[in-house]
Amino acid sequence: MVETDVHYPTDINLLFDALRKVIQLTADYAENNDIIGWRQSQYNIRQVKRAYRNAQQKKRSTSQDETKKIQRDELIAQAHREYVDQCLVLIKKSQATLAVAIQTPSLTTLLLALQIESFIQHAQRQIDQIERRVLQGQKIPHEEKIFSLFQPHTEWISKGKAGVPVELGLKVCVLEDSHGYILHHRVMQHETDNQIALEMITEAKRQYPALTACSFDKGFHSPENQFGLAELLDKVVLPKKGRCNKKEQERESSAEFRRSKKKHSAVESCINALEVHGLDKCLDHGLDGFKRYVALAVVARNIQKMGTELIKEKRLQEEREKKRA
Repeated sequence: MVETDVHYPTDINLLFDALRKVIQLTADYAENNDIIGWRQSQYNIRQVKRAYRNAQQKKRSTSQDETKKIQRDELIAQAHREYVDQCLVLIKKSQATLAVAIQTPSLTTLLLALQIESFIQHAQRQIDQIERRVLQGQKIPHEEKIFSLFQPHTEWISKGKAGVPVELGLKVCVLEDSHGYILHHRVMQHETDNQIALEMITEAKRQYPALTACSFDKGFHSPENQFGLAELLDKVVLPKKGRCNKKEQERESSAEFRRSKKKHSAVESCINALEVHGLDKCLDHGLDGFKRYVALAVVARNIQKMGTELIKEKRLQEEREKKRA
């Protein structure tokens, strides 16, 4: 799991992100084209932030008194309504600025207008979700949510780890050989382990035809993967999720299967090494930047591993020379 460089998303702070960019970009647009009305853009941002903080600080009542709960819910709804109303006013003002006719607009002006319209769409989506969630009491489906305006490829990943209920980023699958070098990796977008097992091995065998055996986590198991991997590899170590039948128990209890399965834990040290040396969080921007960042980390890890082996070999050679002396 590689995190993206984003803050924890809520519908109200995503709305503030969108409005902040709308105001800043529209002020630049107005200044470049001699349009009045945005001289107080920084003041507008502060006012929106104040309304956002007011909505953010309103918490649900934990009292057993139903009257107090209702009063608190009304205060929460009112704070969110005021926040949304203020944002709508600024959105309409921005749209009015974009509607002003400009003679022979430059390419920079057109690109700036497209950026503003994009952030206006983000803001309108968040306003719709706030109204549905807070004012209408609806539950927003997960597939409608976005977790970052600036890193839209970010996924909400819940792996059930103790102390880390949720991570924001993308999953990365790595294939390591018996010497500790990473042979292949894949950035996973809306994919699970069992969906990529065959592709990972097929792509790896294209580069490394000598690959004949591989050990997997239980998460990669599916009947299709067991069959498909057996055709690609001479030996497949893929534990089954859930209860095994008699034949599967015999296969997984064999000495060779258990011996190969014990070696699989070495990939955890590879994952830890990648995280420790900079791949815990991606600081690059965009999906292409994310993939590039991961690929460079993999190359760096292999170079580091090679350096470790060269240092070890040099040290052994020095010891042998001392003994001969």
